[in-house]
Amino acid sequence: MAKRKLGRPSDQRKALLRNQVSELLWHGRIKTTAARAKEVRSIAEKLITLAVNEYDKTVTVTKEMNNVKGQTVTKEVVNDLPSKLNARRKMMAYLYDYQEVKRKDESKEDYRERTKEVNHPLIEKLFREYGPKYRERNEKQNCSGGYTRILKLGPRRGDGAEEVIIELI
Repeated sequence: MAKRKLGRPSDQRKALLRNQVSELLWHGRIKTTAARAKEVRSIAEKLITLAVNEYDKTVTVTKEMNNVKGQTVTKEVVNDLPSKLNARRKMMAYLYDYQEVKRKDESKEDYRERTKEVNHPLIEKLFREYGPKYRERNEKQNCSGGYTRILKLGPRRGDGAEEVIIELI
């Protein structure tokens, strides 16, 4: 099946879709046109399915390292299995990198402490939130897919394009 061209050159179209998919996964819902939403749904569902299938594939490894004083220290590290690493790299290649927002009552040091362990918050959100949530839903309903919903809002004033809200269920 041919993809929609959305009236844009290929570089602009790819950037537009990457941006909208990233926004959808970060915020949970976006407002856009019907044609764009159908393209965004296709891509977002594939990325969520990747997260659902791979989120729990990790292994705990004990590593021995030398510290500043020359002492040998053992540390337990959680590593991704090769299939999860491949999924993570696919997501990182497509999605834009979002950063956590600093809260109103949060100091700079608290923000730094809260975010120092997470290098790519959107990718971690896919694996930590959406993966377990949608796998449980899939097992409960005995199905897979259908992670997004499109709600029609009516024609846009100005050009009459059909506006919709696309959201994660």
